[in-house]
Formats: sequence, structure tokens, C-alpha cells
Amino acid sequence: MNDWIITDWDRELFNRELNSFVPLRLFDAHAHWYRADHFPPDDVPGLVKSGPPIAGSAEFDRQMEPLIPNRTTEGLFFPFPHTTVDVNAENEFLFQELQKRPGSRGQMLVTPDQDPEFIRDTVRQCGFVGLKCYHVYSPRRPTFDSYIEEYLPEEQIRIAHEEGLSITLHMVRARALADVANQQTIRRYCEQYPNMRLILAHAARGFNAHHTILGIESLRGLQNVWFDTSAVTDSGAIEAIINVMGHKRVLYGSDFPVTHLRGRCVALGDTFLWISAGNTDLHVPYADLKLALVGHESLRTLKVAAMSTRMNDSQVEDIFYGNANELFGFT
Repeated sequence: MNDWIITDWDRELFNRELNSFVPLRLFDAHAHWYRADHFPPDDVPGLVKSGPPIAGSAEFDRQMEPLIPNRTTEGLFFPFPHTTVDVNAENEFLFQELQKRPGSRGQMLVTPDQDPEFIRDTVRQCGFVGLKCYHVYSPRRPTFDSYIEEYLPEEQIRIAHEEGLSITLHMVRARALADVANQQTIRRYCEQYPNMRLILAHAARGFNAHHTILGIESLRGLQNVWFDTSAVTDSGAIEAIINVMGHKRVLYGSDFPVTHLRGRCVALGDTFLWISAGNTDLHVPYADLKLALVGHESLRTLKVAAMSTRMNDSQVEDIFYGNANELFGFT
């Protein structure tokens, strides 16, 4: 069972566990489009190299249909961030692909050295609704130790406030939302720039659910922060967000094309590990062990969170579509 290939076993899992849970209309608040030729030939990310060479609007539909069949999906799309990708070419590709998809929205991939007025001009010209920053563009090494200000400078927050933009933030540092510096920066940015709408990716980087559980109280009361569920495979982080911030702040996200990898993320001590066939012995005496696709594991996790917080069907539909509709106003 390989990445990018959806098997009868995957289809059976979806039909058994997810078909009755996932609504027919979806808005995917975290998905990447890319062109492989926008990366240097000797530095194409593995997931891109193993997938289709062009992943835009049509390919997204083609790949997601067998994963989540018989659904209508729009989304918030942004380029695939990488240290050597041609950022301007990727943003132009995003703009061109969005012309084919009026029900969807896009966020501009930004780097901390970009001029704020260039960002303002680009989002206006292209109709982007937000910015996508990423830690790989931080000057700190390793970038996983970066403070938010190092890859999302305040001048870009100011532009987002003045233009009413969203920002999708994948925070880093070892303890994610449990890190006091991350908490303080998020709160300061949100309070000083209330017209900026911050989306904390991956349930506030809740790959170790304990980090989100420990840190979520620091954001209580903020009116301009949301959380997407992309690639999260531990329900504890989503449950904590719902309990403290309310279900209206949660947005379904797939993290396409990570959806088409096999494995899941598990908390280990004070960090986490992505389990895959490459780092795990799948030969066990008690079962024929198979890894599911991350896209399915993440949906299973969201289902568990919905059940444990006693959400009704209308609230589930809010997470999959309604909350994004209120945030972006696309109907």
C-alpha cells in the first residue's frame, strides 16, 4: 500500500467509519497547490516528487474524490512552502488556478523579507484573502526553534489588519501552544490588530495534544483566532479547542497533499513522531497491520472529537462548511 494510491481497503474504511459523518458540502481550510517545476530539479520535496507534477484545481478534485467520495469541496488554498521554491511563480500559479474556482479562496505565500506594500499590492491585484507564512523562511537555525516574529513580522500583521486578511500560522518551537513566547505573540498580535484573522494550523500545532491542552486557555476571549484540523490525528487537541473556544472557531482542513501519505502522528513524551512504513516495523504477530491515509486518520480524529464533545449534526456541518462561510463570506 503506497502513498498517493487509494485502495479498496481505504474505500471500505471510509464507507464504514466516515461516510455517515462527513457532510456532502465541504470547505477545506488548509490545502496546498503546487507545480513540481517551481522547485529546483535536485530539491523537489519527496511528497511532490511522488505525486502528480501539477496539482491545481482539477488535480485536487481528481485526487480528493476517491479519498472523500461524492462530496462537493471548495477550499482555502495556498502554495506548498519550501526553502527553494519559486515563491512568486507559486503565487501566480495559485492566482491562475483560482480563476477556475470562484467558490474557493487563496492565501499568498509570504516570506519575512518581503516588502509589506508589495504584499498589499499583490493581495489586492490577485484577490487573495490572506497570507500563508512558514517557518522555513525564518533566519534562525534550526527553523523549528523560531519565534513567530521571525517568520511573521509585525509589519505583515499590520497589512493584514488594514486589508482585513486572514493568516494561516503553523507555529513551531518544541512545545507549540504550550510555549509562553508563542502564547504572548499570538495574543499581542490578535489584540493589537483586531481586523486580522488568525488561523492556527493543525489545531494550534496539536500534533502532541498535550501542548494544545496546556496552552489553549492563554487564548480564551480572543475574537479573531480560529483553528484548522489539518493532519491532526489525536482528538485531544481539537476537543480542548472546542471546550475553551467553542466549535465556531474550528475549521475543517485536509492538508492536501499530506492527505495522501500513509501513517499518523503520535505524541511521545513532550514531542511527537510521524509513523510511516519507512520508520516502523509493520510485521506484528497479532494482525495484518496496514497504515491508513493521513486524510482518513484526520477525519476519524475529528469524528472522535465531535462525539466526545457531544456535537450535533448542525455543529459538525459548521466545522466542515458553515464556520468558513462566516469567516470568508463566499456565499
